[in-house]
Amino acid sequence: MERKIFIKNMVCNRCIMFIKTKFEKLDIELKHIELGAIIFEEESENDFEKIKTALEENGFEILLGQEEKLVEQTKITIIKLLQKLPLQLDKTLSKYLESKLNLEYSKISKIFSLKEHITIEKYFIKLKIEKAKELIQLQENNFTEISQQLDYSNVNHFSSQFKNETGMSLSSYKNEQRNFRNPLDQIV
Repeated sequence: MERKIFIKNMVCNRCIMFIKTKFEKLDIELKHIELGAIIFEEESENDFEKIKTALEENGFEILLGQEEKLVEQTKITIIKLLQKLPLQLDKTLSKYLESKLNLEYSKISKIFSLKEHITIEKYFIKLKIEKAKELIQLQENNFTEISQQLDYSNVNHFSSQFKNETGMSLSSYKNEQRNFRNPLDQIV
């Protein structure tokens, strides 16, 4: 029987590759995989427990509650948005999430804030700053180009937000030459 489960902390393509490998080792047929969710062929009652154990041993978590699923889907939707640069939101983040998740933003926002103790907007800013850190370390673009790629209205706004989040100026961060990045699954 096909079964779909939602997985917390599955936030990148490496996570997908890791889980595919894990399923091969468990000899469980994986029908579909995407960020935050899998569909597998459950052949025995033992399969779910094997999967749960394997995932938990590696920092993942199966989400059983509807609210937890919504929070993770919200995170994955925002992460996917930031994977494709330049960031081009043709509408507000709230409208974007409403269209992607098929729910009113007020409900999404309320549940997200309640479960994560941070607003969606603040979470989005934190993700944008992590993306900025990555772009700075690549040293392929100047600060103005990075601010444009991340859809900031101007470089001063970007610089101010970066300093508020990191405690460092853009130049200081670039000159440090150290990796102060945070894993995406630990941002809250």
